[in-house]
Amino acid sequence: MENSNRNIIWQPTRVSRQQREQLNNHKACVLWFTGLSGSGKSTLAHAVEEALHQQGCRTFVLDGDNIRHGLSSDLTFNEADRKENIRRIGEVAKLMMEAGLIVITAFISPFRSDRAAVRQLMPAGDFMEVYCQASLETCENRDVKGLYKKARAGLIKNYTGIDSPYEAPEQPELTVDTEALDLSQSMEAVLRLLTPKIKA
Repeated sequence: MENSNRNIIWQPTRVSRQQREQLNNHKACVLWFTGLSGSGKSTLAHAVEEALHQQGCRTFVLDGDNIRHGLSSDLTFNEADRKENIRRIGEVAKLMMEAGLIVITAFISPFRSDRAAVRQLMPAGDFMEVYCQASLETCENRDVKGLYKKARAGLIKNYTGIDSPYEAPEQPELTVDTEALDLSQSMEAVLRLLTPKIKA
């Protein structure tokens, strides 16, 4: 059988990423939040997006639960499907960055190899990994959905931090200690990292 990929040809665009960035008056990038469930990823991601929006930046947040409702609704939480979920998000984030957006992602993304693979998709310097650091005990105490409790009871399988591992970043662009810092302080730390990168 003929390999169908041989019939696929990359279609060049007539409007470049640089032209889109000029229109937006800022550079594009991917800001990748990672950490345990309950570490503050989504809360921080949305706070950063709101601050950037108020500054006139074009942004979009890709959030774990939201993606599972659509793009990855066919995937489970076993290791293979988690890898595929992050692969899909990486490809989507890259496309959105090429469209000139500041893409902010909030995913547990527990495996270093998966995050490294996404980084490799991006030009050097365009992928910034932000580790939301919080102890498992703190994350369990923050668990308003009761998911950790269900995982401890065996009602949820392959739950990160309980019966599935989380591999913390070894060299993230930024570590935010969400136990020690409040939301405002955490947001300011992210914006200090980001602002020089996105100046047009």
